Amino acid sequence: MTSCALDIRELSRVFDGESRPTYVSLYSDGTDPRFIHRRRQAIRSALPSHLRENFQQTMQEVTRYLNDHGSRNVALFASAAHDFFKAVSLTDAPPNLLVVDSSPYIRPLAALDDQWEGFTLVLMNTHHAKIYSVACSDIAREKELSREVMNKHKKGGMSQARFQRLRRGSIHHFYQDLRGALPAPGSQKIILAGPGEAKHQFLHHLSPPLQENVVALIDAPMDGEQELWEDSIHAMREHGQEVKGRLLDQLKKEILTDGLAAYGVSEVTRATRNGQVEVLFVERGHRQRGWLCERCQRLGTGTAPSCPTCGKPVTTVDVLEEIMEFAQRTGAPVTFVDDDFVGQMGHVAALLRYRTENTGEAVA
Repeated sequence: MTSCALDIRELSRVFDGESRPTYVSLYSDGTDPRFIHRRRQAIRSALPSHLRENFQQTMQEVTRYLNDHGSRNVALFASAAHDFFKAVSLTDAPPNLLVVDSSPYIRPLAALDDQWEGFTLVLMNTHHAKIYSVACSDIAREKELSREVMNKHKKGGMSQARFQRLRRGSIHHFYQDLRGALPAPGSQKIILAGPGEAKHQFLHHLSPPLQENVVALIDAPMDGEQELWEDSIHAMREHGQEVKGRLLDQLKKEILTDGLAAYGVSEVTRATRNGQVEVLFVERGHRQRGWLCERCQRLGTGTAPSCPTCGKPVTTVDVLEEIMEFAQRTGAPVTFVDDDFVGQMGHVAALLRYRTENTGEAVA
């Protein structure tokens, strides 16, 4: 299963080199089929005449997909001019949006990724385990493991001590098999769930690096998946808030000591383009008008009739959206925050991997 982060990284690298609005981005929760028609009519009227044919052809592809697969909780990104089409299924309802721009509109998808950190869920007892992968708000069963384990000692057979020794050995081998099915240390968080003490026993069988990946242990029956989803998501959201709080504290410390931090549009844009950003912080809901030259990737605030570098046409953009795309191309996660601190720092800030001299233009 792919994660939102992988989808976003792929989409962040896609753009029209001439800064033409040739990419359609659709987010739909399936509850208002008329909104697509309304937006389609408005966009067609607003587009220059020479771009309307591409829009019509792209929307035909989008419509075919919706007719075949439905419009409930889906994000579509398409451009007939670039022979590009990508669909992302969502479990949570997205905002209903139909956007035409020079690149896919990824901000709602990035917000979903920030809310839904991918994780591995293990529902287990001493002899059976179901392993689920949760990513981009989608849940899929990846593996199922079982092992024959003796549960009752029969009279007249082997001694009680030998029975317990063999039983412990069978459980130990099952735990070894299960450990081998887990993601590598540091790659993804893990939740262990199930009845009884098996999950606690299994936790002690894990190496210290894998134990650090485990964020919660949840009591649940082996057939109680539906309630377990809700408990797991709640546990991951609590974990995410704790991590976000620690990262914000680290950002404040780095700013106080003039350390590995950048803040404000100009500094952060330069850092993202240099590949310095470790974590990007964006004030939730804030947008800043600007322009972008897709040809030379020059970004500016305000308005501009053409690119000051190459003289080619520019496209009107949300500057923070473009900074997010720059960050995603280098694998930096985007964290949306409601904290006033980030707003006071210029609505965008970043923890850095390393510092460098402030050379070259980043934002006009």
